[in-house]
Amino acid sequence: MKLRIELSDDWSEEEVIIRCGRMSEEVAQIQAYIQSLAAPKLRFYKGNQEFYLTLEEILFFETEGEQVYAHTGNDAFRVRHRLYELETMLSKSFVRAAKGTIVNTARIYAIHRNLTASSQIQFIGTHKHVYVSRHYYKALREKMEERGMRNEKKR
Repeated sequence: MKLRIELSDDWSEEEVIIRCGRMSEEVAQIQAYIQSLAAPKLRFYKGNQEFYLTLEEILFFETEGEQVYAHTGNDAFRVRHRLYELETMLSKSFVRAAKGTIVNTARIYAIHRNLTASSQIQFIGTHKHVYVSRHYYKALREKMEERGMRNEKKR
């Protein structure tokens, strides 16, 4: 494996490119490591305690009054960011589902479509659910189709 680093004052943003003949386990590990470095480091709060969760554990972010909460399979934690801030910080697997909700598409199990109202999103391994508004449904569906295509390519 070769490693090459190019430096230039002209680049405003850092970019990592991996060139390979096939997606090996080693390349996948490198990709996961680089993504973990680029992932935002969020702190989660409950009472007087501070928690350090991975974004993979988060099902969705939701506003409740003036507060934003991150929901896991069986708990909810306060976050000190607004939803619009989280939208810019989070990976592309997180997408807006409603004015007050951002969902983790990697944790979606099913979407129960309702043509006249909001559709219900169910998550893997939990009873929790949220609703996707008609305004955001198309973008969510496109993101889910992308996820499906990536899963097909892995097989």
